[in-house]
Amino acid sequence: MTSTRHGRPPASEPAPEGPVRKAVIAFRWVFAAETREYFVLLGTTLFLVVFGLVMVLSSSSIQSLVDDGDVFSRASRQAVFAVLGLPLMLLAARAPITFWKKWAWHALGLGILLQLLVFTGLGASYGGNTNWLSIGGLSLQPSELVKLALVVWLAYILTRKGALLNEWRHVALPILPVAFGSIFLVLLGNDLGTAVILLALTLGALFYAGVRLRIVGALAIGTTLLGVIFAQGSSSRQQRIEAWLTGCTRAEDYELHCWQTIHGWEALANGGILGRGLGNSQYKWLWIPHAESDFIFAIVGEELGLVGALLVLVLFAVLAVTFVRIVRMNRDPFAKIATSAVMVWIVTQAFVNVAVVLGALPVLGVPLPFMSAGGSALISSMLAVGVVLSFARRRPDAAESSRALRRSTPGVPRT
Repeated sequence: MTSTRHGRPPASEPAPEGPVRKAVIAFRWVFAAETREYFVLLGTTLFLVVFGLVMVLSSSSIQSLVDDGDVFSRASRQAVFAVLGLPLMLLAARAPITFWKKWAWHALGLGILLQLLVFTGLGASYGGNTNWLSIGGLSLQPSELVKLALVVWLAYILTRKGALLNEWRHVALPILPVAFGSIFLVLLGNDLGTAVILLALTLGALFYAGVRLRIVGALAIGTTLLGVIFAQGSSSRQQRIEAWLTGCTRAEDYELHCWQTIHGWEALANGGILGRGLGNSQYKWLWIPHAESDFIFAIVGEELGLVGALLVLVLFAVLAVTFVRIVRMNRDPFAKIATSAVMVWIVTQAFVNVAVVLGALPVLGVPLPFMSAGGSALISSMLAVGVVLSFARRRPDAAESSRALRRSTPGVPRT
């Protein structure tokens, strides 16, 4: 007998050749990895993205209905960006470390060029910030791309400097004019929140690269003083800070500068331990502006309660621990510095977003990574994770044996 019932081939016959086998090989190539950290980072990131899509749909439904006549409009746009970000993240995860070193200067140059374009006729303003490009009906936030470019560029420059980082002048050039110049361009657009994150990842990269603490501390103090001076230059920003310092106790601040904060508190309190249930938020009914972006954590707390809010915090803690493990297992200083910078970026941004909702910081307009609505922020964050995944795919002590195995296995793409 050469065949079995129902037309199935005998078990002894080889598996069929063709598109199915090629698809299996391609799937294995995309997700092939040797470390547990790779899958923990990938899984946690994907969970946060999917969780974020659900919460964006819930938190934006009323505002979408009012603005667009469709409860799914904003969530649909966010889903499109997530679908675009996933293959970009996986492609970045397959890139060799030499790729990031080769294109570091090019990436930063492109980011700075796009940031400069916001001050031309292509720039768009919202809420007093000029930090977007509007091209053909599509909006882009170049400062989000500057974050990723700075991560790669700082890792490249600090690796090249090596032992010279103990000297002030080697830290100052070219990092001060280039990195801090990029931050200054973002500040020119009045986007203090993004500038804070850029500053944090820059100082984090310097610290993890081994720059002397007194140099990092001097830079931190100097930039903090400049930030205070910058904050005083805007009456709106100054009033928000004053309202935050006074605890939103003045009646005149309620509708001006404390509206989001107070209703964010009320939404969290309204959720209790287990929440009101997914989709049952009361405060998304236009009581909290930007509920799907800057204040999405308040909606999570209201609908899913303390349990849901703690879940979000635990997921970011898992990301932080995984980043640290990836730093420790890598030997290349470029991978260590880049991973550390991404860690500071993601964790600091999550901390600032949650702190703003809790009222521990004044309103800064910083999105919650992977969860808040915003295409530029989502794609840049997913790409940053992709860069780290490329360092976590193989253990350093197994790299040579892995390359030899790939050379000896036909049909498996080489990296």
